[in-house]
Amino acid sequence: MPMTGKVVLITGASRGIGAEAARVFAAAGARVALIARDGEAIAALAGDIGPAALAIPCDVSRFWEVEAAVAATVATFGRLDVLIGNAGVITPIAQLADADPDDWSKTIDINLKGIFHGMRAALPVMVAQGGGTVLTISSGAAHHAIEGWSAYCASKAGAAMLTAMADHENRGKGIRAMGLSPGTVATQMQREIAASGVNPVSQLDWAVHIPADWPARALLWMCGPDADDFIGQEVSLRDEAIRRRVGLI
Repeated sequence: MPMTGKVVLITGASRGIGAEAARVFAAAGARVALIARDGEAIAALAGDIGPAALAIPCDVSRFWEVEAAVAATVATFGRLDVLIGNAGVITPIAQLADADPDDWSKTIDINLKGIFHGMRAALPVMVAQGGGTVLTISSGAAHHAIEGWSAYCASKAGAAMLTAMADHENRGKGIRAMGLSPGTVATQMQREIAASGVNPVSQLDWAVHIPADWPARALLWMCGPDADDFIGQEVSLRDEAIRRRVGLI
């Protein structure tokens, strides 16, 4: 999917899926705005990518920071075509009855409110310019209860509904909103899950996790017309037919 002339903003771009998405989209010709709390990591990544990348330190749990990041993206690149809501955390991993309320709330702030903040800041810009694509990283945890993951499951379920709402309210305004459920990915989050020893996911062999560039390449594919029949839906990389369409197998 060629992206020449397009501008992509990626949250949680300091590592994992976000960092790989930055590389994949830049290689496809896009200009990429990288936002994350780890300013040093995104600065280094932007340096590797070159002039097509802009690093913006940002905490997605704070709307004013996300709004400023969107404004900086438009001021630098002139437009915003794709928003990838990727920032997310898995902790606290704990039984619902034992979870620390403050830690639980922080997960909601990042995983759920962070998605809302991105949409709230980006949608007016996209609608005003005639359209855009909003992609949210979802999870099987959005649809199934998993032991120890009450904050993660609840926040991902909410994020999936926000994506459905973005489609419901804005499809007629040129917005293409979709979710991507990548399955288990070989990232730092999976190392945290494995270290917890809680629930069957933590027991999975590392070899079963897909590389982070697979969901990154799927996100690129979702920006093209071949994915138009999935608008308003969630794309699952567990589906072999989807992997074939993306070109992963």
